[in-house]
Amino acid sequence: MAGIASIPGRRGRIMAEINITPLTDIFLVLLIIFMVTSVAMVDSGAKVMLPEVDETQSTPREITITVTPMHEIFVNADPVPMESLEGSLKELLKTRPDTPVVLQGDREVMLGEAVRILSAAQHAGATQVAIAAERGRPAAAE
Repeated sequence: MAGIASIPGRRGRIMAEINITPLTDIFLVLLIIFMVTSVAMVDSGAKVMLPEVDETQSTPREITITVTPMHEIFVNADPVPMESLEGSLKELLKTRPDTPVVLQGDREVMLGEAVRILSAAQHAGATQVAIAAERGRPAAAE
């Protein structure tokens, strides 16, 4: 096999090329990993199991009140004690009172606690109040 120096007209020069295909592959893989992990990092504050309904409406949520099975209350992912819930909602609603307030509670949360939270939202000045639910699976025909 002939070396580089023996190729006629070359005079011993080494030809150096950069192959960017592996570099492009690495950047593409990193981009995909970043996209997948950034979607997984978005969280509403607490994990709850929503009750199921036949149909739901998808509306833009501005203020979300989440109640966990341990009776912890989160307003837009920030923990808030029940005593100061009305005050923190007043603070959020004073600029735009027409902002929808959505109660997102676990299936195990009792009705009395949900009523107290919705009452605090109404006393704080909320004009639109909703309860979040998941769309249930259709029942099998009997």
